[in-house]
Amino acid sequence: MKNSRFTLRLAAMTMLVGGGLLTGVGCIAETGDPEADEITVDEPGQEEAAASTGPVQYHRCNTRDVSETEILAIDFEVAQFMAKTKQSTQQKPGAGSTPQAVTGGTIPVYFHVINNGTGISNGDITTQMINDQINVLNAAYAPTGWSFSLVSVDRTTNASWYTAQPGTTAETQMKNALRQGSADDLNLYTNNMGGGLLGWATFPSDYTKAPSMDGVVILFSSLPGGTAAPYNLGDTATHEVGHWMGLYHTFQGGCVKSATGGDAVSDTPAEKSAAFGCPVGRDSCTSIAGADPITNFMDYTDDACMNTFSGGQDTRMDSQFTTYRFGK
Repeated sequence: MKNSRFTLRLAAMTMLVGGGLLTGVGCIAETGDPEADEITVDEPGQEEAAASTGPVQYHRCNTRDVSETEILAIDFEVAQFMAKTKQSTQQKPGAGSTPQAVTGGTIPVYFHVINNGTGISNGDITTQMINDQINVLNAAYAPTGWSFSLVSVDRTTNASWYTAQPGTTAETQMKNALRQGSADDLNLYTNNMGGGLLGWATFPSDYTKAPSMDGVVILFSSLPGGTAAPYNLGDTATHEVGHWMGLYHTFQGGCVKSATGGDAVSDTPAEKSAAFGCPVGRDSCTSIAGADPITNFMDYTDDACMNTFSGGQDTRMDSQFTTYRFGK
């Protein structure tokens, strides 16, 4: 990849490290190991069921539990790598190559449409829907300095891949056949995964052990103009790409009392559980300052309710991309 696509910085970054092995996303964020990423779909609770206005009860996410040990290991690795970028400003010219930090840039997108035949009802989404999805991503990530450029679109008719879920043979076959680019290229797949799922993603730290599995998969009807209301404005992709960039859910760790909270970001208030709908004023951790971040893209609220990444999340995406994706 050409470095000119990204905004480089050789000085130290003020960062909130952490990342990688968590699962998540409207979604399932995978570890990258197909055998480990088995999916179990719980019956929706009353709060989640009430969030859906249609007959299908959508699951913003079904995640595996992540141990503190896993999280700390990723935090440590990111901190070490970012420390090297800090040291680069103290070295003399010609002292050797030093990792560069990125604070934004343009990410190429390879879009893979998996369908079960012709027509939108079979998942064969229109070019306009794809372009609208890229526009939604660009609008959401613009304040962070990141943008997305559609490189190519391919369409595949395959009944097995059309209903592929995370951790299945069908997913592995689909990605092995279609994935393009390297660690800093986004491969975005659409299909009809079923089970009420909206999507899943891999994290930056997963890339080295399973590069062919890297990417984001979303329900085709969650794209702008789709039928998966209230999740049909394109922000399932925004949420999933957030995981691909290294973000956790805002409710990760619940009402944990620590400087960076359970999501390793200090400026997203602690949240006891995922929020659905758009519950203005919800405060599920009353003993900790700050109302729940229901408008954050990494919560589970309706698409129309989501509109924000925090400054801390922006910094985290930069450090995660620098450590695990840039130039890899």
